Amino acid sequence: MKSKKQITLLLCDTYLAMVKNSVGTKMFRNFYAHADGKRMDVMRNGDLSCAFFVSSVLSTLALGKATHGTVDSTVKDMKQSGWNPSKKLVSGSILVWEEKKRHAHIGFYIGNEKAISNSSKKGSPAIHHFTYGVKNGEPARKIEAIYWHQKLSSKK
Repeated sequence: MKSKKQITLLLCDTYLAMVKNSVGTKMFRNFYAHADGKRMDVMRNGDLSCAFFVSSVLSTLALGKATHGTVDSTVKDMKQSGWNPSKKLVSGSILVWEEKKRHAHIGFYIGNEKAISNSSKKGSPAIHHFTYGVKNGEPARKIEAIYWHQKLSSKK
């Protein structure tokens, strides 16, 4: 008789793989809703999809409760789901960048000064420098907050 193998989810490894494998996907490009009685794509064909991307990954792995269309609602859900502010930047950290052109931005830090977040130009997740590079000796986009979930620290 064969013995059963014990299988244990490696949450952090799965999470990081899901984030990295999302690069270039058009999956988060559209999110439809009724607004003022009209059907509309509130993500504007990927232009505003950063929160939808991040919250979708989190809710898929039970690290968040739902998908969201805004950075504010994503961060609120994260806090309620056990994500805590952190000063330490490690692979898997969630970054919230400063507001530019009336929009905050959110994405994932993947290590080696790289991040993955939705590119409004491409309409899909893309790899970029975690501060979008340097301009005049300063980060091109300031990081407002770093978040970490304790479940990603465990080996199980």
